[in-house]
Amino acid sequence: MTQNPDLNIALIGCGTVGTGVAKILQSSRESLRQRSGRSMQLRRVVVKNVAKQRDVDFGGIPVSNDIRTVTDDPDIHLAIYVVGGISWAREDVTRLLQSGKDVITANKALLYAHGAELFALAGTMNRTICFEAAVAGGIPIISAVNTALTANRILSIEAILNGTSNFILTRMLDRREPYDAVLAEAQARGYAEADPAMDVDGTDAAQKLSILTQLAYGTRVPLEDIVRQGIQQIELLDLLVAAELGYRVKLLATSRLAKERLEVSVQPTLVRADRAIGMTSGADNIVSIEGDAAGLLRFSGAGAGQMPTASAVMADVIDYATGRAAITFQSILRLQGQKPIPLQPQEELSRRYYLRFTVADQPHVLADIADILGRNEISISSVRQDETADIEDESGVARLVIMTHRTTEGRLRNADREIAELSSIRGDRIRMPIAD
Repeated sequence: MTQNPDLNIALIGCGTVGTGVAKILQSSRESLRQRSGRSMQLRRVVVKNVAKQRDVDFGGIPVSNDIRTVTDDPDIHLAIYVVGGISWAREDVTRLLQSGKDVITANKALLYAHGAELFALAGTMNRTICFEAAVAGGIPIISAVNTALTANRILSIEAILNGTSNFILTRMLDRREPYDAVLAEAQARGYAEADPAMDVDGTDAAQKLSILTQLAYGTRVPLEDIVRQGIQQIELLDLLVAAELGYRVKLLATSRLAKERLEVSVQPTLVRADRAIGMTSGADNIVSIEGDAAGLLRFSGAGAGQMPTASAVMADVIDYATGRAAITFQSILRLQGQKPIPLQPQEELSRRYYLRFTVADQPHVLADIADILGRNEISISSVRQDETADIEDESGVARLVIMTHRTTEGRLRNADREIAELSSIRGDRIRMPIAD
């Protein structure tokens, strides 16, 4: 029997994920060989700072800060690219493909911004790009969509794709603590970056949802076409009121077919507490996919972290070594060539909503808001107002929570612009859809 040749690998980037990949390559050599049929050899490492101490011993493996040591080495078959950013990453991956290397990456921002371009280049060069680790960390959702569910027409995707936001929302409710305090804890525990903007404003989840939507429906959805809202303005009061009503607030990423159009959104959403998504806590992720043949399937687990993400990278390595990745990548290229599905205009998205206002504690405020909602054809389901102290000069404020019947995003946006002009409005206004 002819033995398959060694698989020579270059590791580009040795931060949290890269270190995890190196550990698996070093500690699981025999297991990897048995599963793939090939011995895997880490031949080169490229890092930004060669002198930095790392929690992995590379022994005699050359470590450089120049990616040309990889592109110029004809013996390297596969480059594992675990570097962040977009512009430099685009240049690096382009050079790797042009030099005849196949690429595995965990860089979801790069794939969102330039995936179509890089995939087309890879197809032209007869190369392969694998990216299981780019979405939902250790959850094998890319593989599920690309292989296990290919006999299905995907009807909907409903997911928690950002562990930072899920940790913050869970902790706020469990500990009865405000947003700022929990965000500081998330940063101290390594769940949130020093600048957490992309996590908490919905950008990270929207980029991941865009990748999943393209794989599931063959349709690229840019961020500006996604109804996107972050969690920064959510207060503990919102979580407590939702809990009293039997809901949990989650940063929900949704992509679904409705009347042959795609509805795509990333928003803090009231989800029934007894649903699997409602019970997903801490930094975990969950992806629920409904197929026309398979029905509803759920995938949950660690959405980030060194070893879960490294596990996803190594799953791609094994798929590449066995030849499965090349076959799957060709199916991705074919899907990109199909006619895109039209997007549902944002204004036509139809849901029930939770509305919260901070208002002057004075007569006629509720009547004014109800009048504006009514004129915009928004029907009220229930109203709740916190009790406030009796202040003679009416200088106090109150919190007003309104639950609506089903209405459209467009009607609510129009009503919100009118409500913002009321002299009785104080501070932020919150609008969250309800997922029944």
